[in-house]
Amino acid sequence: MHFKELTEPQILALAVGAEEEDAHIYRDFAESLREEFPASSELFEKMAFAEDGHRHRLIELYRKKFGEHIPLIRRQDVKGFYVRRPSWFRKSLRPEHAREEAELMEIEARHFYEAAARQTTDAAIRLLLGDLAQEETQHEGTFSEITENQIQSGAVQLEREAGRRMFVLRFVQPGLAGLMDGSVSTLAPLFAAAFATTSPMATFKVGLAASIGAGISMGFAEALSDDGKLSGRGSPWTRGVVCGLMTTIGGLGHTFPFLVSNFHSALAVACMVVAVELAVISWIRRRYMDTPLLSAIFQVVVGGVLVFVVGWLVGVG
Repeated sequence: MHFKELTEPQILALAVGAEEEDAHIYRDFAESLREEFPASSELFEKMAFAEDGHRHRLIELYRKKFGEHIPLIRRQDVKGFYVRRPSWFRKSLRPEHAREEAELMEIEARHFYEAAARQTTDAAIRLLLGDLAQEETQHEGTFSEITENQIQSGAVQLEREAGRRMFVLRFVQPGLAGLMDGSVSTLAPLFAAAFATTSPMATFKVGLAASIGAGISMGFAEALSDDGKLSGRGSPWTRGVVCGLMTTIGGLGHTFPFLVSNFHSALAVACMVVAVELAVISWIRRRYMDTPLLSAIFQVVVGGVLVFVVGWLVGVG
């Protein structure tokens, strides 16, 4: 049905369901953030409590006007009505994303109450819907005020630092390990095949097999190394996928140039790609692992050169 076709009882029933769902989403946010981001968790508990108050007032007015039975009307049953994104799938919810979602939820709720008030003729219903629209506006201000207070107290900054640490532990570290392994360890078999055969296609096949094989191996190794419960590194399979994917990408980077039919051209492009890969790895180590840039470059480049030399010696030997 369309929103404009709703009767006053249906509008109230829809509002009751919407408030109940919003409160549930806020509590899902609070629960997801409770352990690592307590300040944001507290904020969403307060928001859920406010939504409970709205729901109670709507139910009280419905019972007074239309009786005890409230029909089940959901957002998705009404065309053009805003639909909330599910909160249950957010296993690694970030506080800033939850806050942005909550601000959007409050704005959408205000728009709903304003439209619903214009559509009703009963004075009591119109009054309540208008009041709720104003309160949603106040919630937007209260939300910003609470957030500002938490920023000034340093709680938000602590959460941001914790979020950065989580991002590094759960994504950067396994991704970096995979990228380093894929970029460096595959150099030896790839360039050994290149110098031994001088065949771009044969070299490409060796590099493809080495890259995919290393990705599978590193992915399982990362996933099985730590379940993340004590270390806080998150889902082992997520880390395994990240590590395995980055390992494969690291190896394929200098493998694809050998699709060029001319061997010397392919070899030159592959060497340039290797230089770029090593530079990217050094930058990531500097950016996220706080490794001094010169030290990062030295460690990565020396390792890469040694592996390249091994591949060259084996290939020409």
